[in-house]
Amino acid sequence: MAKTIRNQYQPNTVSAPGETLLETIEALGLTQAALAERTGRPLKTINEIIKGKAAITPETALQFERVLGVPAHFWNNREAQYRESLARQEELQRLMQHVAWLDQFPLREMIRLGWVEQATDKVRQVQVLLNYFGVASPERWHELWTRPDVAFRKSLTFESDIGATSAWLRKGELDAARVECEPFDASAFIEALEAVRRLTIKPPEAFVPEMQALCARAGVAVVFVPELPRMRANGACRWMTPYKALIQLSLRYKTDDHLWFAFFHEGGHILKHGKKDFFIEDEQYGRDPKEEEANRFAEEVLIPRKQLNDFMARGRKSREAVEGFARELGIAPGIVVGRLKYEGYLPQTHLNDLRRKLAWVSV
Repeated sequence: MAKTIRNQYQPNTVSAPGETLLETIEALGLTQAALAERTGRPLKTINEIIKGKAAITPETALQFERVLGVPAHFWNNREAQYRESLARQEELQRLMQHVAWLDQFPLREMIRLGWVEQATDKVRQVQVLLNYFGVASPERWHELWTRPDVAFRKSLTFESDIGATSAWLRKGELDAARVECEPFDASAFIEALEAVRRLTIKPPEAFVPEMQALCARAGVAVVFVPELPRMRANGACRWMTPYKALIQLSLRYKTDDHLWFAFFHEGGHILKHGKKDFFIEDEQYGRDPKEEEANRFAEEVLIPRKQLNDFMARGRKSREAVEGFARELGIAPGIVVGRLKYEGYLPQTHLNDLRRKLAWVSV
């Protein structure tokens, strides 16, 4: 979840500590001049503190403690609260100029999914969204997410709405940050992929926690994040640290063959490409050499070319033949159906019932 401030009362304004100072010296029967004389501060400085024009420094707070009997930490806290209040008011005024920024994001769906809270007004909604992205201002968001040289913008397959896609990617980062992983180990990840391949025959409630645990032990966080309106990504991968990689899946196409191909495709990127690379994919796989290499990796892991050729040489593509071939491979039959359709060996209308339908549980 995003960083949010919950159940903390934050008043719109905090009175200047000078008001408390004036009340205190009047209660003690002191004048501003007397306070200035006792502290050694110029009368002008005392007057400016009382009017809120000058700050109470830690040194002055100690002097007030000696003269007035009120602890220095009280004055320091009052001063800090007052300056923070002024800064918040200035921020609210500044953010009023940025409420249109909200229109870039599918906020209604993000709120429904529980990614962000619904605020009482648009300015505060801007603050909530800034907390979600972990940036100080909309300008910082633009700098991080919209420059042409930003890593994920370099992906030739990226055609989605930038606001929706950045929100989806950020949710993956937040979820992955909570996944405890061992330091990345390529050999361990290869073994994990082999083990995950055997999970494809299991239902989601069984394979999801197992694949996540297997990959985490190899240094890869796997997270499932629902797609948002106006985005087209079905998978993404990048390195969060030099020792922790992230695979993020959207379940966009809602069938097991698409899900598993996307997972192993991203796994191929992690094993074969650099730690500074950032890949985000839609249905337009294969637009550059790295995408093609990741495609080949996924294809070979799921259904090795030699075994596919041997199966096709048998000349039978009936339901029984497909299910038997899937059993030989130890994978879900829907993966075989998807591969045969992709390569043009099977009409798009045939055996679709063997492709397992996947759906998100209610949130």
